[in-house]
Amino acid sequence: MDRNTVIGLLLIFGLFLGFSFYQSNKARKVMQERERQALEEMAQQEEDSIANALSLTAQDSLNEQPAETVPAGQQFSTPQLANLDDYVVETNKAWYYFAKKGGYLRKVCLKDVYRYTPKDSAKVLMEVFEGGSNELNINLQLRDQTEVGTRDCYFLSDMEGDTLVVDKTHNTLSLRIYPNNQGDSLQCQTLNVNSYIEYLYTFSPDDYMFTHSVRFVNMEPYLYPTKHNYTLEWDAEPKNVEKNYENERNLTSVYYMDNTDEVGNIDERKGGSKDFTSPLKWVSFKQQFFTATLIANDNQTFDSGTLSATIPDKEEREVLKYCNAALDFQMPDLNKGSFNMSMYVGPNQYRLLKSYKMKLERQVPLGWGFFLLHWINRFVIIPVFNWLEVYGLSYGIIILLLTIALKVVLLPVSYKTYMSSAKMRVLKPEIEAINARYPKDEDAMKKQQATMALYRSAGVKPAGGCLPMLLQMPILIAMYRFFPASYELRQQSFLWAEDLSTYDSIWNFSHHVPLLGDHLSLFTILMTIATIFYTWINNKLMNPTQGNKDQQRMMNIMMYMMPIMFFFMFNNFASALTYYYLLFNILTFLQMWIFRMAVDDNKLHEQLKANMKKPVKKSKWELKMEELQKQQAQLQKQQQKRQK
Repeated sequence: MDRNTVIGLLLIFGLFLGFSFYQSNKARKVMQERERQALEEMAQQEEDSIANALSLTAQDSLNEQPAETVPAGQQFSTPQLANLDDYVVETNKAWYYFAKKGGYLRKVCLKDVYRYTPKDSAKVLMEVFEGGSNELNINLQLRDQTEVGTRDCYFLSDMEGDTLVVDKTHNTLSLRIYPNNQGDSLQCQTLNVNSYIEYLYTFSPDDYMFTHSVRFVNMEPYLYPTKHNYTLEWDAEPKNVEKNYENERNLTSVYYMDNTDEVGNIDERKGGSKDFTSPLKWVSFKQQFFTATLIANDNQTFDSGTLSATIPDKEEREVLKYCNAALDFQMPDLNKGSFNMSMYVGPNQYRLLKSYKMKLERQVPLGWGFFLLHWINRFVIIPVFNWLEVYGLSYGIIILLLTIALKVVLLPVSYKTYMSSAKMRVLKPEIEAINARYPKDEDAMKKQQATMALYRSAGVKPAGGCLPMLLQMPILIAMYRFFPASYELRQQSFLWAEDLSTYDSIWNFSHHVPLLGDHLSLFTILMTIATIFYTWINNKLMNPTQGNKDQQRMMNIMMYMMPIMFFFMFNNFASALTYYYLLFNILTFLQMWIFRMAVDDNKLHEQLKANMKKPVKKSKWELKMEELQKQQAQLQKQQQKRQK
């Protein structure tokens, strides 16, 4: 790498910095305009909601109507309810809010789980589908071929009181819509309570998963008789509930499992849509730490469907993705047919999702694209992490113990790496002698051959230190995937870090700074300092300059630039990850210092000199190559004789 290359890299870096600054200013202006428009829309919506509430207060409640008939409304079955409050179900895990208009799960409020709030603000319970941003709908075709959506129908329930508290005996919520009692006419003033479409929800007190059955009872006289395939439309707008909006948005997408048990997803960063003509077993709207999954039960499947995840404008700071699913299913019997599903709404926790044995845990990003990464996480990192959790230790201490354990396991690999570097270091006088013997550039090949011959005679393998380093890389990358995805670290504090699952800002900027964001993370700063210090120690003490000085100088510059580049990249990452890399660098330095004290360079040099005096034992590969060269030489001689 010459001077021009370095200048070129610096110019590219400067252009990128300037472009980022320009874009950040432009984005800030657009965001301010959008915030102004959003405030105006919220004010208008509040006025509309007050007007709607006033128009409904004079209606009679459903419980006051006769058992056989109830008043009809404007749609398929729309009795005028006393209010538009939700049907609420309470378990030991959460509160579930089901919309009276539509009968679907509108939102879930998790118990003892909180969304992100600033340090001095009051805690706010975590809402999945915050603000009721979830909707399910089934389009129904009546005998006169008119279409009615279940989301426009008011569902009735015989639930006593405002909330169903789930225990062993009370665990079912039945929501029904009824047709008119005179064929398909929508003008009749009474309903046929013997025919209905039912959403039947069944809960367990201590489970995030519940069943959701769609039942058709005596509906053949009312629905189009030849239509048995229906589409379940599921739309949701997952909201920002974590500190780092960009990271949470990049980890939000639509996941699915097909009929071959293969789990896939729509690209988390690019978004997009997928059409399926083959069956699907489950579909999930997954956020960083929470997920909502719709599962087909009892050997049933969604026959086909269309899934999409749309990325909002970059200036938006509320909605993460617009998630949509259109899932086709069969209802072969309109009089007593049912389509049975389950729905999981809860933490995106590997251990919990795995317990359902449906491959739901594949939504946790553990490096599934490369077998070695997820093997390390599943069979090494997570088991050790969970074992240390049992002792009630701080998660910062658990990460420290986990890092020490990994360094101990990798000790033989690290020692081999050090010895390979030490052998090359102590041969510095011999290397300098070879450089003096071949000072000219045209003798570079001879110098390289002489150097390799020296290494071979001394028993040194230059690549011997590379392989052990490569063995450590999958572990470092596996940790890169594990820490940001670990639900256990969410809102867990350590030292100055309030939340190990996100960045630990010690200084917040009033404006967005290109490449950095709006803050400085202390663990990232310490990690960068430790990396630069280790690089300096390694260059000065472990690997003195050898070979071409200009190339070595440029290499050193690049080695110092890498930590600076990592600083900008990791400043927005989870503090648990940068804390781990900081510990890894410190322990690596201590390990190398111990090796340095334990290994006598003079004795090692004498040992290598003794090896040079011994006959070099050639490997099978070298012997085979020499044999091939001899055969090639003989063939060339024979060809020359023939030509003469």
